[in-house]
Amino acid sequence: MNARVTGNQPAAVRLAHAAALTAWIALSVAASNAGGAGSAAAQDQVAAPTPTTQENPSAPPATDRARARLIEISNFRAHDARGLNQFEAPKAEGVPYDGFKLSWGAAFTQQFQNLEHSNNAAPVIVSGTNVNQLIDIGSGFNNADANLYLDAQLARGTRVALTSYLSSRHHNETWVKDGYLLIDASPWEEKAMDNLFRYLTVKVGHFEINYGDMHFRRSDNGQTMFNPLIGNLLMDAFTTEIGGEAYVHAKDAFGMVSVTGGEVRGQVLKPEQRSPSYMGKLGYDRQFSPRLRARLTGSAYHTDKSINNTLYTGSRAGSRYYYVVENVNATESSQAWSGDVRPGFSNKVTAWVINPFVKFEAFEFFGNIGQADGRAAAETSNRHWDHYAAEGVYRFLKNQLYLAGRYNVAKGKLQGIPNDVTVDRTEGGGGWFLTPNMEAKIEYVKQNYKDFPANDIHSGAKFNGVMVEGVVSF
Repeated sequence: MNARVTGNQPAAVRLAHAAALTAWIALSVAASNAGGAGSAAAQDQVAAPTPTTQENPSAPPATDRARARLIEISNFRAHDARGLNQFEAPKAEGVPYDGFKLSWGAAFTQQFQNLEHSNNAAPVIVSGTNVNQLIDIGSGFNNADANLYLDAQLARGTRVALTSYLSSRHHNETWVKDGYLLIDASPWEEKAMDNLFRYLTVKVGHFEINYGDMHFRRSDNGQTMFNPLIGNLLMDAFTTEIGGEAYVHAKDAFGMVSVTGGEVRGQVLKPEQRSPSYMGKLGYDRQFSPRLRARLTGSAYHTDKSINNTLYTGSRAGSRYYYVVENVNATESSQAWSGDVRPGFSNKVTAWVINPFVKFEAFEFFGNIGQADGRAAAETSNRHWDHYAAEGVYRFLKNQLYLAGRYNVAKGKLQGIPNDVTVDRTEGGGGWFLTPNMEAKIEYVKQNYKDFPANDIHSGAKFNGVMVEGVVSF
């Protein structure tokens, strides 16, 4: 679902048009609901179910001055702090079905960057320019990112979700990230189907694939509230593909199988060079007591052949660290993934990841243990990468404040480099939830590049400094 809104207008004008259109649609829907309320009440005297505020033990409390928005969509993860430490959409209905509902939301984020970088690479002169010379960077604000959410309840246990990027580092135009149908209950009055959907969930569409658990905690363009820090993982296993997922739930355990088209865009050309992607996931998530929750999942992904597989290159938002370890010809959009490790598995990839999560009282631990093998189309043999991360969070003052730290390392072979290279990143910081919809974060980050050849721009490279980020999400 790679729809775009293009034109010759400046980005600010297009963003204003999008905001005005959103407001007009929302007001029209509200007026329609208000106008029909009286006649509906006369026809049906059954009291409407009460929307929920969806309490979350990890979220800061609502107050009289900052009340939580009521949730009217079932099987729904809130876009604000109530979505913290949630992973798959909840199987529990949450909100009783009360007919068609339409809900709009948005998320906005902006960073202040104060980073410095350096390297020891030998000069490489191309057309009179040393392409191993790092671009000069200073401190300042990065451009703001914005998401727009549209969620609709179509039937009991059936909802549709649409996410659009209104502004992002890589795409200046409005861009539809994903859209899908989530089915948790039978839309028909059939006892056998009702019994089946007590255990079954089906997702179809163009969606963020459920590989691993980090994609539930990462920064997703304008939505950064679920990430306790500012950067994502070095090997950012995030992409959207077209297909379907089927889940089977059994108390605290679940299993998922998925088949997709294998690429971020739908394509029917050159079928001999393409094949589906297959995914599987097993998980166990249990609240052992009010003080202790533990979750463990394992995921696997395989694509046999592809023209442009994007398991590790699917983020169209870009990284949070602008221009780090980029050369003097770099641009904000073309080099949108500064600081990421992109292994280049565009043709074939087999990957697996294990993610433990433990929350004991105010402390949280999240881990990432993963491996991947793959290659680009021009290669004849696979390359291997290992990827590990450990993250800790401590929340206090009724979850309004927290401290966080993360260590992340990736090691493997890049195309054209015979030996293994290593990249490691350390982040430490914290955040302050002003309300469940507003958050401010700060972190210190340091990243090192090791074992790169002398003629590579990453030879002896490193960057470090302070990032500050603010987010509003509802």
